[in-house]
Amino acid sequence: MKVGQIIQKNIKANQIIDYDAQFVLLAKKNITMQFQLSEEHLMIRQAARDFAQNECLPGVIERDETQTFPREQIKKLADLGFMGMMVKPEYGGSGLDTISYVLAMEEISKIDASVSVCMSVNNSLVCYGIQEYGSEEQKHKYLTPLAQGKKDNELYIGAFLLSEPEAGSDATSQRTTAEDKGDYYLLNGTKNWITNGNSASVYLVIAQTDATKGSHGINAFIVEKNWPGVAVGVKENKLGIRGSDTHTILFNDVKVPKENRIGKDGFGFKFAMKTLAGGRIGIASQALGIASGAYELALAYSKQRKAFGTEIMNHQIIQFKLADMATRIEASRLLCLKSAWEKDQHLDYGTSSSMAKVFSSETAMWTATEAVQIHGGYGFVKEYHVERLMRDAKITQIYEGTSEVQRIVISRSILK
Repeated sequence: MKVGQIIQKNIKANQIIDYDAQFVLLAKKNITMQFQLSEEHLMIRQAARDFAQNECLPGVIERDETQTFPREQIKKLADLGFMGMMVKPEYGGSGLDTISYVLAMEEISKIDASVSVCMSVNNSLVCYGIQEYGSEEQKHKYLTPLAQGKKDNELYIGAFLLSEPEAGSDATSQRTTAEDKGDYYLLNGTKNWITNGNSASVYLVIAQTDATKGSHGINAFIVEKNWPGVAVGVKENKLGIRGSDTHTILFNDVKVPKENRIGKDGFGFKFAMKTLAGGRIGIASQALGIASGAYELALAYSKQRKAFGTEIMNHQIIQFKLADMATRIEASRLLCLKSAWEKDQHLDYGTSSSMAKVFSSETAMWTATEAVQIHGGYGFVKEYHVERLMRDAKITQIYEGTSEVQRIVISRSILK
């Protein structure tokens, strides 16, 4: 019996190959993954590329130096529909797939990762979390303006509040508490490293309701920034993504209505983990964009800079650096797109998103460092952009789950 006949026989007989079971099931349904982007995908990528070049590039160095939040750029992203890309149109979103989101994130991250991280948090964490797990009332009240990025012509974006002084990678160690008072919860605690911390109108807050239940005693809440008892700390002075709005958020006896809890009592930890799995696709795409941006700058510079009587691109050591950059970036891109495709097909994408995140973030850090090296002394000064990309790359190895946490997720998957 030929191999093709064996495969068809096994599919018809429902004999599923364990390591690739979900893809065999898709084969039965005649659903296949395409490597060629659709016309719509190409148009979205071009729109994001044009936006990055025309709206993000001007002033990007100054915004980085002064730590200026890119408010105008975010508003224009909202006008283009990029702040709620995967939200259904009935809730004010663009109704696009995750692949479109990956393409847009890469293009914008090539130029300004401070802009793209704001876009990522609003799309991957806040909008996705409410659309997937929120009530209809929550969707209409909060998701619609979040997907549109504005309310009453004012910027309206969200933030995701999980990390604490004593709870980063160990998300079960929540010290922020939400005490059940009957009609409402009383929220107290501190959250650290919050992207969009001061600019967000809505916070998704993870808090401990019953410590005796461990992870099953954690809940997720929608909290409005202007409620009494909510305070915003000073802006963090960061190594990279300096334009993004990173703050500590404090809660002092904040009354959260019962209807603002997301899901059933005790669902908060699962909510955070499920939401972060999708968020990793966004940060992996951001890392991919940073790597691509650094590579493109290094490639262009290698064609202009001369050393030892010829352009440095003619020296084998530079050629090999560029070849390795291009290869790692292409591998990162395929990992990101595969994970996005799995998510769009409603498959289990937890492991693939971790693979995309750890590989893309380490590719970004390595590529940006090599881009600085190719630029030599010029790479160490701000006007050539690569030093900023190197600083921006580092955070992709840390937030949305460190590289170490991603390896834990991957190893558990392959060793189960």
